[in-house]
Amino acid sequence: MTSTIDPSTIGKPARARRHVRSVTGYFPEIDEKGQEKWPRGDEKVWKAGLRGVHRDVPAITKSVVHHVQTSLARQPYNIDDFGAYQAAALSVRDNLIVNWNNTQLHHNRKGNKRAYYLSLEFLMGRTFDNALLNLDLKPQYDDGMSLLGFNLEDLIDQERDAGLGNGGLGRLAACYLDSSASMELPVWGYGLRYQYGIFQQLIGPDGSQLEAPDPWLQNDNPWELPRADVKYEEVVAVAYDVMIPGYDTKNTNNLRLWESKPKRGFDLNSFNAGDYERAVEASNSAAAITSVLYPNDHTTFGKELRLKQQYFWTAASLADIMRRFKNMEKSILEFPDYVSIQLNDTHPTLAIPELMRILVDEEEVPWDQAWDIITRTFFFTNHTVLPEALEKWSVPLMQHLLPRHMQIIFDINLIFLQAVEKKFPGDRDKLARMSLIEEGYPQQVRMANLACIGSHKVNGVAELHSELVRATIMKDFVDFYGVSKFFNVTNGITPRRWLDQCNPGLSRLISETLKLPKAAFLKDLYQLEGLLKHIDDPKFQTMWAAVKQTNKERLAHYVEVTTGHRINTKAMFDIQIKRIHEYKRQTLNIFGVIHRYLALKAMTSAQRKKVNPKVVFFGGKAAPGYYIAKLTIKLVVNVARIVNADPETKDILSLFFLPDYSVSLAEILIPASDISQHISTAGTEASGTSNMKFCLNGGLLLGTVDGANIEIAEEVGEQNVFFFGHLTPAVEDLRYQHMYHPVPLEKKCPGLARVVNEVAAGRFGDGNAYEPLLNTVRKNDYYLLTEDFDSYLQALKLVDEAYQDRTEWIKKSIRTTAKMGKFSSDRAIQDYAQECWNIEGSKLE
Repeated sequence: MTSTIDPSTIGKPARARRHVRSVTGYFPEIDEKGQEKWPRGDEKVWKAGLRGVHRDVPAITKSVVHHVQTSLARQPYNIDDFGAYQAAALSVRDNLIVNWNNTQLHHNRKGNKRAYYLSLEFLMGRTFDNALLNLDLKPQYDDGMSLLGFNLEDLIDQERDAGLGNGGLGRLAACYLDSSASMELPVWGYGLRYQYGIFQQLIGPDGSQLEAPDPWLQNDNPWELPRADVKYEEVVAVAYDVMIPGYDTKNTNNLRLWESKPKRGFDLNSFNAGDYERAVEASNSAAAITSVLYPNDHTTFGKELRLKQQYFWTAASLADIMRRFKNMEKSILEFPDYVSIQLNDTHPTLAIPELMRILVDEEEVPWDQAWDIITRTFFFTNHTVLPEALEKWSVPLMQHLLPRHMQIIFDINLIFLQAVEKKFPGDRDKLARMSLIEEGYPQQVRMANLACIGSHKVNGVAELHSELVRATIMKDFVDFYGVSKFFNVTNGITPRRWLDQCNPGLSRLISETLKLPKAAFLKDLYQLEGLLKHIDDPKFQTMWAAVKQTNKERLAHYVEVTTGHRINTKAMFDIQIKRIHEYKRQTLNIFGVIHRYLALKAMTSAQRKKVNPKVVFFGGKAAPGYYIAKLTIKLVVNVARIVNADPETKDILSLFFLPDYSVSLAEILIPASDISQHISTAGTEASGTSNMKFCLNGGLLLGTVDGANIEIAEEVGEQNVFFFGHLTPAVEDLRYQHMYHPVPLEKKCPGLARVVNEVAAGRFGDGNAYEPLLNTVRKNDYYLLTEDFDSYLQALKLVDEAYQDRTEWIKKSIRTTAKMGKFSSDRAIQDYAQECWNIEGSKLE
């Protein structure tokens, strides 16, 4: 006899063991006297081997050398900057793990309610510098690495930004995780571990954006822990944990990222039969799910992959949350008492039918009770009022990939619409608008509607945005549920990264001036109001200006190294860095630059000498399938080539598009700004957070009366903000006029017409290439460039005039920083904790 095996099981993983204990896992058992029982071995030997956080330089250098020798298998004579970064990062990670383990044990012991933040993006930036800052170990590592022959700043530059996000949505999520840890709140993040992130942005010879893979994981990532014991199938979801340290606390929270791997990786039988493609088909199909952020959904394959991605992520996350809850041995009906789940935009909305499936099909909870659990567990953050940005999935695609979930959605919809009909009898238009299913060919599932009815509360992210949500896209739901379900949490940013880390000179000046330790104002941003007492002090003004000048020189050095161009650092630095999109109106900015260039060309040499010198910076990525946005980048690049080479104007006006925008690049750009542009069409920008980052660093704001710009102006004073453009209530009427009573561009806005004509005539390259972009202005002009252009130019003129009075400009800069207390993510996360999640902070001693 011999042992036998079912041939169909070859290559498949063994049945996963029950997850009993892990490094983030359970606490010791208790004996009859209430004392903790040591699990195994000699307790004294174990405890003698346990380490704490290394805080002295000798222990730190020993740890780094240990990782050089063992983790990297290298020697002192063959270690370079990258190897030293890896060893130092592993050493810092060891310190993080100590606090991380203790934090999870602390929360498990207390058994309190936890919140889970589901976001498809977490734009974390570099971790090394942030971890050193939050652990308060940067001076010790600076000294230690110097003793080992390395410069810490050089090692920090070796780290690649994590490819886990693209724009403000992901950066907001990152700030909220940092603040949750710093405020000692039990919050976990859940996201996806993208192999290639969004893409690496390159610029082609003709100025076009080119997309290349961003292999940010090509080297080992020292900031994550692969959790081989945490897996979920059919496609295997493998967990990678990223530690999120709090500032001025031992508390260290967790971001769990899922990577998709095949349940059966390699089909040896197909390979031996010569079918090589089929041999790896399952492996490739599974791996594709977490290959890239936002796969292009302009194709059927792309749509299907994106839906698979969202379900994979939400299903794995909910399975993990449910496992953790069940280990508490509570009744399933108590689930909302111990779990809150925040949906960051509509991407994780599939979590609602997935939890219904778990409750009804697996836990056998009656439908009404299951729905009650759902509506007490979920909370929904809306990030847009643009109807085209509200996510929808075709019913046939859902039925093909997720038939049970589609059935659940149909059932939810029927019961919900019956309740709507009962409250508003005979109002068929309202029923059609509120339905989860949009009629058409094919039918579409409205994910925003599902997120709304499945959540306990719905919030916008700025006062104006929240008002617009209640008055427009969610008006019917406000009528049905009442206004109390809909509220506002204005976005915030973490001052640790966006002041102390990116602008250490300013942070140091603030600390010395206020005679406060950094922790005082980095955890309570309202402390910055103390700067107002010094606003008229000439010595303080000089020091403030010197910090700004140093930051401008740092940016100029970066530009010279990367582009070969030298910059006049005495000029005004004007910066717009955002995802490239028509509603954010980078086109308005570049048309303004062209107008300025044409005006300079028409001046005499004597007149030009009186003009305020300006350097304009653009940064941001366009979605690969977004043709108009990519044309905008092409225009910026080609205008820059002409402007920067013109001997008559290059010393007065220069222009740069800095490719491959990232958090690390933002950390150089933002502290250097004199003015930043936030110029979306009124009513289209939900909030914005880059506006907050610029203002915190003493840059003034040029913008429309939109998003959080309004609240910033309320705090810093409108005299310190340069507003322009039509207001939100006028936008729809203006669009109506464009559509049904159009006026030729030359008559309506001669200045803009001249700019458009110069571009079309080929002054900045092939004019025909820009026709689709120019026609968005000539025809319809949905984002109101023709309406706002003259007002925009007038605002730019006011900026020039204000900049000439250097003393008053510095005062505006100081006041702007001083009044940014409201815009801390610590304040925002406390709003969520109190208004939504009902969780409390718990300090780890």
